[in-house]
Amino acid sequence: MLRTLYDWTMSLSRSPHALTALFIVAFVESSFFPIPPDVLMIPMIIAAPRRAFIIAGIATVGSVLGALLGYYIGAALFDSVGQPVLDFYHKSDDFSEFALKYNAWGAWAVLVAGVTPFPFKVITIASGVTGLSLPVFIVSSIIARAFRFFLVAALLWKFGAPIRDFIERRLGLVFTVFCVLLIGGFLLLGVL
Repeated sequence: MLRTLYDWTMSLSRSPHALTALFIVAFVESSFFPIPPDVLMIPMIIAAPRRAFIIAGIATVGSVLGALLGYYIGAALFDSVGQPVLDFYHKSDDFSEFALKYNAWGAWAVLVAGVTPFPFKVITIASGVTGLSLPVFIVSSIIARAFRFFLVAALLWKFGAPIRDFIERRLGLVFTVFCVLLIGGFLLLGVL
């Protein structure tokens, strides 16, 4: 089923309404949809490199607005909507303990999840459930999602199709290692 959903999402990149589809996919991916907007962004940017940064901007805006829906799900609809989403991603068991410590590290959690392969929707919902400061949540979401989408756009704009394999297979790992090193460095320095 996931492969069918992936293929359907990928086919949207060839649609005349690809930018609208990208906005919608970025929006729903931040709150409940399992396929990341990169699936649409990559072929769209390869097909029209001059529009790379417009495409990244649309993905960023859609994703941040969708993150607000995720926050709302966590804050207002956790029992009826949020819990089933967490169950789908097998995150329910760890969630209770996670929520207790969340607000102290919430901005970092949003930043890390926003650029790594970790499901961003889990963090958006957790932010709402735990009552993370909404301004902190919004700023962290904007920074993380813009960094991720604009970096992908810049790489594709500069290098084109040859970098596609790197982005699809390894960029998530690079982001994860970067975040681990960044946070590890701060911990070593005693800043966090």
